[in-house]
This record gives sequence, C-alpha cells and structure tokens, in this order.
Amino acid sequence: MVGENLKAARRAKGLTQREISAELKKYQSDYSEYETGKVQLDYEKIVYLCKRLDITPNELFGFDET
Repeated sequence: MVGENLKAARRAKGLTQREISAELKKYQSDYSEYETGKVQLDYEKIVYLCKRLDITPNELFGFDET
C-alpha cells in the first residue's frame, strides 16, 4: 500500500521516478523498488518524500485521519 500511495502522490505532482530518484541521489531502479514495495523506506526518506510530495505520513501509510 505504501508503494501505491507513493506512486500516486508522485504522479499527482507530475514527477517522474527519475526526477525523484535524482533528488534522493539514487538510481531510478532503486527508487522503483520503493514504489513496488520491494524495499522499505527509512525515516529520512519518509520525511523527505512527504514534504516533497505534499502528503502526510498518514496518507503515505494509508491511515484514515478521522
């Protein structure tokens, strides 16, 4: 679910995996593994991506805020 939410947020901002991976100083193929769920995000990447994509950690992890 995290990967799907990350992908949706990235696309909503009109960004490519290549653009985000460059900001993270990662290969695009490495970033892709976050979106497919093969690799878990660490704390620093969660914080960065939430700020960059204008989403909350709750939105990223699919928690209902109500």
